[in-house]
Amino acid sequence: MPPDDDAKLDLEGFLPYRLSNLAERISQALSSIYAEQFDLTIAQWRIVAWLQQEGTLTAKRICQLTAMDKARVSRAVSQLLERELIERRRDPDDQRTLWLSLAPDGLALLDELIPRALDWESQLTETLSATEYRELFRLLAKVDSGLARCISAATTRQT
Repeated sequence: MPPDDDAKLDLEGFLPYRLSNLAERISQALSSIYAEQFDLTIAQWRIVAWLQQEGTLTAKRICQLTAMDKARVSRAVSQLLERELIERRRDPDDQRTLWLSLAPDGLALLDELIPRALDWESQLTETLSATEYRELFRLLAKVDSGLARCISAATTRQT
């Protein structure tokens, strides 16, 4: 919805704020499952979830996928390696590249955690019909596309 001519900013009506606030509250609430029951931080959860989805990833790619900075990813990866939830191996073709994947203990942890996370998501969205749920994802994709255009335009202006 386009803004009116009023120069005041109503945060509750400002989409970037609403999305950021909602995402943070959802992340914090969901973290109660994996923090208390599985002793995982938000960063660790995001990493093991992406490794479960993709199989193997580099830390650099994890940074891109999770929008977390290099230091946060590095810290979480070190902790996951220490707990033997993930494994690291060098790329045989490029010794500088380290590939990360889930270790057997990480797979076992996710076998328990994922059903709980999916159940939590069901509770979160139970007020939405199946059509509304699909529409929400469609609209989020459109906002994501708009964000990509904004980032591209900002990058173009800077060069």
